[in-house]
Amino acid sequence: MSNIKKVRIGIIGCGGIAQQKHLPSLSKLADKVELTAFCDTLIERAEQAAQQYGNDNSAVYTDYKKLLEDTSIDVVHVCTPNVSHSTITIDALETGKHVMCEKPMAINSEEAKKMLNAAKRTGKKLSIGYQNRFRRDSILLNQACQEGDLGEVYFAKAHAIRRRGVPTWGVFMDKKKQGGGPLIDIGTHALDLALWMLNNYKPKLVVGSAYQKLIDKPEGNMFGPWNPEEYKVEDSAFGYIKMEDGATITLEASWALNMLHEKEAQVTLCGTEAGAEMFGDPDKNEGYVTFNTTKYGQRIESETTRSSGIAYFEGQEDDDMGYLEAKQWIDAIINDGEPLVKPEEAYVVTQILEAIYESAETGKAIELN
Repeated sequence: MSNIKKVRIGIIGCGGIAQQKHLPSLSKLADKVELTAFCDTLIERAEQAAQQYGNDNSAVYTDYKKLLEDTSIDVVHVCTPNVSHSTITIDALETGKHVMCEKPMAINSEEAKKMLNAAKRTGKKLSIGYQNRFRRDSILLNQACQEGDLGEVYFAKAHAIRRRGVPTWGVFMDKKKQGGGPLIDIGTHALDLALWMLNNYKPKLVVGSAYQKLIDKPEGNMFGPWNPEEYKVEDSAFGYIKMEDGATITLEASWALNMLHEKEAQVTLCGTEAGAEMFGDPDKNEGYVTFNTTKYGQRIESETTRSSGIAYFEGQEDDDMGYLEAKQWIDAIINDGEPLVKPEEAYVVTQILEAIYESAETGKAIELN
């Protein structure tokens, strides 16, 4: 058991993902955590976060290294642009903090490996923000895979497709700060789910394609039109991944694609005994799974419930995936357990994403060890 009674947390990066997921989720764990420090390069953003989620003693910083000097902080959440994930995470681990780093783990596998090594060297816990594992449909499908209901799953599709959903705020279209576009942004969630369902982290060969075909067509975007001159990343990317055991995963990721049916952070699985496909709205935790098999000489489909519970019924535990992610992470800190998302797994995701980009650029298949 850890000797920590109430986990003291520092937030580095107080922008969108901190405001939308980390801070609201952690605030629901007030009996277990104390939000004690807030850091952002924009002081007003850190001050606003501290005012809303901190207390009278909360500290505010613009330099994350100053925050890390506070030896009373137990845990740091890294919610900054992708390019700084590795540096900040390693510095935090080296100063004795456990780290929850927002996805993706890093902009490339070299940086991700440094993070992994730092966690092992310091003995501190490290997890990556793949909150989609905590959805009801994800948990159900993973359980079905673990119990062998699908048999040997030898083919999977990882879906991260938007018709017109380019994020026009922040640094999403800045390749230097993000490392890429939809592949590293939303494709990373879908790939994490696929690998987790298969419990297979041994990729062998990767082939990828990336496109910039629609960057001068900003009309119809759900977040408003983007500036084509600022669009420095791919608008879509696709990968073919062959695993050491022969299993195949295809990955499709796009912010803008002339595709009628959108699917994001969802997977399709094909096994020897049955198949399964995710549908519905995962963002609202209203996703569901349809299983398919053959029985009694017939093809059979069975669908899990689409209901998200009874409206206004307060007896139901909060099942928001961000909250459940935070709860499992904090419990792992307090009870010296393992986070659900292990850094070794997130490292493989980063390896594959990097290989897709490399294959797209070189036109060659990339072999992974």
